[in-house]
Amino acid sequence: MSANKETPERRRERLRQEELRKNPSGNMKDASSKANSSGLVDLVNSLGWKGMGILIVVIIVGYIIASLFFG
Repeated sequence: MSANKETPERRRERLRQEELRKNPSGNMKDASSKANSSGLVDLVNSLGWKGMGILIVVIIVGYIIASLFFG
């Protein structure tokens, strides 16, 4: 699809995806602020698979530490 035939929605999504590829770790703050106002799907989409993996590891480690101190 050429640039002049592209719909505004597709153009916004393409630009957003390009920005995510350029700066994947800088989107963590954006993703966490989106989580306050959006759903889980937006959080996962903005973090990507690496960011989501890091988030899952942090949650698991936090659970282990909390269970050691309070368990």
